[in-house]
Amino acid sequence: MRQRVFTLVSVVFFLLLLQPANAFAETTSPSASPTAPSGTPSDEGAEEPLPDGDYIRVTLTDRDKGGAPVPDVRLTVAAVEEGSEPEDVGEDVTDDQGIAIIETPGPGTYVVTLDEDTLPDGVELNDATSTELEITARLGGATNAAFPIGTQAVNEVPFSEKFSVAMMSGIKFGLLVALAALGLSLIFGTTGLTNFAHGELITLGALLAYVFNRGIGLPVIVAGIAAVVASAFFGWAQDKALWAPLRRRGTGLIAMMIVSIGFGLFLRNVFQYTIGSSRKSLSEYVNQGRRDYGPISLADKELAIIVISLVTITITCIVLMRTRLGKAMRAVSDNPALSASSGMKVDRVISNVWILGTALTGLSGVLLAINSQINFLMGFKLLLLVFAGVTLGGLGTIWGALFGSMVIGIMVEVGPLFGVPSSIKEVGALVVLILVLLVRPQGILGRRERIG
Repeated sequence: MRQRVFTLVSVVFFLLLLQPANAFAETTSPSASPTAPSGTPSDEGAEEPLPDGDYIRVTLTDRDKGGAPVPDVRLTVAAVEEGSEPEDVGEDVTDDQGIAIIETPGPGTYVVTLDEDTLPDGVELNDATSTELEITARLGGATNAAFPIGTQAVNEVPFSEKFSVAMMSGIKFGLLVALAALGLSLIFGTTGLTNFAHGELITLGALLAYVFNRGIGLPVIVAGIAAVVASAFFGWAQDKALWAPLRRRGTGLIAMMIVSIGFGLFLRNVFQYTIGSSRKSLSEYVNQGRRDYGPISLADKELAIIVISLVTITITCIVLMRTRLGKAMRAVSDNPALSASSGMKVDRVISNVWILGTALTGLSGVLLAINSQINFLMGFKLLLLVFAGVTLGGLGTIWGALFGSMVIGIMVEVGPLFGVPSSIKEVGALVVLILVLLVRPQGILGRRERIG
């Protein structure tokens, strides 16, 4: 019964979430925003509000094509101080008008670096164009800069090379989804709760890493470890303060699901109030070149993300299958009443599940922050794919969550090679989910009865 309810709720959630996710990202025109400084060009049509503090507004154009804007190119900004190495302060991807907006700590000298790997297919910079542009911000508020580039045509990249790059990106993304899906599956399997606030736990891990890194000044690696520990503590605290009292009152699963929706909305608004709606980045590992590993190329941070995810998932699976804690979790999942009558402390087991599940989800958020940027909606948007991974693989099994997440991750990244627009590339994965559920409602690896 739980499986059918979860599957039904997930499918409805998929259909409803596609529009709200975009609606949250849409705001009023920055030209009418009270935060827009006077004297700046009109930003009418921009999808995100202007930052409240200082920022650089770069317009990327192709002078060899009559000054046409160049969209979807990643620009990274680094602060330059005499006698010290440049320090990355943020990055952004140009929009349809070729505009990128990056927050800065204040007036100073900055270097904008263009990521050549993100240029449109079939073009490259000509010999007369530099990948860097130095900007001096003398006043607070907005600093506008034009970044004209020259391009030339190149031979079409072979499909096999595109496919290998997309596959590696899909594996990396699938592992990040798998970490969060494993946490969701553990909580659902043990408590029966369909937690719609799970996406905010992903965002929490990323924000905690940002606070420990930018706010306290810890190195990114140390900040990431501290964020995972703090996420685990938050999981324990929310169970003790919210979910445990509801369980003792005998609150039904549907009512608890509704509570989770409200809790997720609360956390999302707290995150927006705390960091604003603009994107943030960590102080290290923002812009890295790629190295060739045979037929594939990966940046150091991408390789580290894959290795950390694989090691974490392997250790978690061993703990769940071989240790006393894992056996206790499976026993509580199968029959809480029988476990309690056998002398098992069910509440303690459930608290451990929340600690482990939230730690895994927080780690997913930390790795996402290192891989790209931080936004208060990042977890909410990823929740759709986490639900899809758990449902596709099969409820009630660790391997189902992992397998389903990998399928979803690969489909999202490989889909654009087969005609799926990049702006809606998640749709391809959801179509696969619907088709599989029509044939196997229990998921690829699921069984008709719920298992621990």
